[in-house]
Amino acid sequence: MSYRTEQEAFWAGGFGNEYIGRNNDTEIVAANLALFARILQATQSIASVIEFGSNIGLNLQAIRHLLPKANLAAIELNTQAVAALQKQPNVSVFHQSILDFEPEISRDFVFIKGVLIHINPNELATVYEKLYRSSNRYICIVEYYSPTPVELDYRGHNGKLFKRDFAGEMLDAYSNLKLLDYGFVYHRDTHFEQDDLNWFLMEKR
Repeated sequence: MSYRTEQEAFWAGGFGNEYIGRNNDTEIVAANLALFARILQATQSIASVIEFGSNIGLNLQAIRHLLPKANLAAIELNTQAVAALQKQPNVSVFHQSILDFEPEISRDFVFIKGVLIHINPNELATVYEKLYRSSNRYICIVEYYSPTPVELDYRGHNGKLFKRDFAGEMLDAYSNLKLLDYGFVYHRDTHFEQDDLNWFLMEKR
C-alpha cells in the first residue's frame, strides 16, 4: 500500500505495530466507556457509527456497550490493527488510509479520537471534509487542544504530533455545523484515566 504522507507510512509500519502492544488494555476500554457515556448523553437516536482511525477498536468496544443496536464501522490503515478489528463482531472494517476513504453512506455518529494530532497539517482540510460528508447528524472530535497550531516531539520523532483547535476549524469551515457540547478528560482522574484530551460534539443543522 502506498501513502501520500510520511505520517501515514509511520503509523502503517513498525511504530504503529508497537503502539498496538502499548495500548491493548481493558482499563482503556473502561475509561472509554466513561468518556463516551458523557459524550453520548447529548445525542439522540444513533443507529450507525463510524470511527476514523480505530486502531484495534478499543473505542468501538466501549460504544458497543453503550449503543448495542448500532451498526459500527471502522477505518484503519495498520494491517495488524485491522486483523484485531476484524475479530470484533459486527464491525465493518475499511482497511485504508483516512485520506483515501470515500464514504459510501452517511452515518449518525462520526468520530475521531487521538488521530487528527497525527495527520499531516496540509491534509487536515481533506480529513475535515471526509468527516463532514460521512455524517448525517453528529461529529465528535477527541484530541489534544491548542488555541494556536503547534508541533511537539512524539517519542523522539519530529513531524508526528500536532496540536491545534481542530473543532474550531471545522466549525469555521461548515456553517451548518453547530457545537452541541464539549468537555475535558484529565490524566490524573483516579477512576477513568485518559490523556489530557478535549472533546467536542458537533451537530449538522
